[in-house]
Amino acid sequence: MNTDWQTYLNNSGTPPDITAIGDHALLIADLSELGLIAVLGADAANFLQGQFSNDVSEVSERRSQLNAYCSPKGRLLAIFRLFQRDGIYYLLLPHDVLDATLKRLRMYVLRAQVTLSNASDRLIRIGVFGPGAATRAAGVLGTLPNQVNEVAQIPRPDGLFTVLRLPGTMQRFVIVGEPVGIKALWDALQPDALRVSADYWRLLDIRAGLPTIYTATMDTFVPQMVNLDLLGGVSFTKGCYPGQEIVARTHHLGSIKRRMVTAWADAPDPPTPGDTLYAPGNSQAVGQVVDAQLSPRGVFEMLAVVQISHGKDPLHLKSPTGPLVRLEESPLGE
Repeated sequence: MNTDWQTYLNNSGTPPDITAIGDHALLIADLSELGLIAVLGADAANFLQGQFSNDVSEVSERRSQLNAYCSPKGRLLAIFRLFQRDGIYYLLLPHDVLDATLKRLRMYVLRAQVTLSNASDRLIRIGVFGPGAATRAAGVLGTLPNQVNEVAQIPRPDGLFTVLRLPGTMQRFVIVGEPVGIKALWDALQPDALRVSADYWRLLDIRAGLPTIYTATMDTFVPQMVNLDLLGGVSFTKGCYPGQEIVARTHHLGSIKRRMVTAWADAPDPPTPGDTLYAPGNSQAVGQVVDAQLSPRGVFEMLAVVQISHGKDPLHLKSPTGPLVRLEESPLGE
C-alpha cells in the first residue's frame, strides 16, 4: 500500500465491525486490497485481446468491463475489471493473485510493444456506495456514471479521477486517483459517510453474484461454473485466447454440470475460498466455496459452485456432517 495513504488512513479512525453496520446513505471504503496492473504500449490492445476471455475492443475511457484470464485448459486464473485511464489499460484485481497474473502475462509479451507493471502504489482505489452515493459524490466530483460498466474521467486541480460504476444491490462506485486527490475527496465525503472495511465491499460483490478468484481457487473453475457467461465476462465471438477452445466447447455443447449460487451458513469458523461442500451421506464433495464473508446479520454469506444435480439438497461445509449451508437459489439448469 502507498505509505502516505496508509498513514492518512491510520489517522482517520477505524472502521466498525461489520456486524455493527446499520443503514447509511453513504459508505466509503479503502480498496487497497485490490491492486492494479498497468498495461501500456502501441500493441497493448491487441496483446490483451489475445489473452483475455472478453472483447477488449469494447473497453474505452468511458466503459469498463468484467474480464478473466484463463489457463490453456480453460480454468480461471484471475477475474478482474478492465478499464482505461490516460490511454493506459488497468486490471483491478485482488493482490492475492496480482503477482502471479503479472508474471504470467509478461511471459507472453515476446516482441509486442507492451509494458506491464504493478501500479498499486501509484494510484489509490476507494469504494463509494450506498443509497445516497451518487448524489453525495456528484456534489463533490460532478457528473458520475449512470449505468453499470460506465466510466467517468473527471479532471480536477488535484488530479484525474476515474470513476467506475459497478453492479450491486445499491449504488456502487470505484474511484481511482492520485494520493493527493483521493485524500481531498475522502475529506470532503467523510463528514456525511460511514467508513467501512473492504470486507463490506467484498460482501456486496457476493450479493451481486460477482465471483473473485484467489490463490486457493486458481485453475479450478471454467468461466461458466462461476456464471461469467451470464455476467457478460466472456465473449463467444472474439478471436482466440488461452483456453478459448474449451470455454467455447462448453458453451456450445451446453455441458456445464456445475453452477455458482449464493448461499449462507451459520458456522463457528469463517468459510474460505476453496472450502468443499458435501451432501449428507456423500463422501465426495459436490461443491466448493468461491468467496465468503461475514454479514451484518451475523452469518456468513457466500458464493459457491455446486453440482446442478445436488442443487436442492441440504449441503454441509467441509465435511458431510459440517455446518449446514443453505442455498439461496438452485443452480441454473435445475
